[in-house]
Amino acid sequence: MGILWENSFGVFFALTVVIAGGAAFMTGRSLAAKWRSPIQPVLAMLLLGAADRFFHFALFEGSLLSVQYYIVDTTVLILIALLGYRLMRVNQMVQQYPWLYARSGPFAWRDK
Repeated sequence: MGILWENSFGVFFALTVVIAGGAAFMTGRSLAAKWRSPIQPVLAMLLLGAADRFFHFALFEGSLLSVQYYIVDTTVLILIALLGYRLMRVNQMVQQYPWLYARSGPFAWRDK
């Protein structure tokens, strides 16, 4: 048992980062596309973190009610969701307001 993952790094990476992280990334993009507040992806990831803990428990005999691993999994999912949210928001601002904004990197825009 590690501090950040319970069974093995491979299980953590495959289940939390790849599978649940993909869902988190798409959730962040979807909420940004609908011009929602940045707090909504964070709240959605609280539920996805609980589902991720359940899959660790059901598939790999992890602990279901471990607060430590729930916090780690949910933090990773929040970061991935906010990454998707920010990338979509930058894309929106640059594409929908091309006379006002120009892209200044993958995570920011600037005034023209």
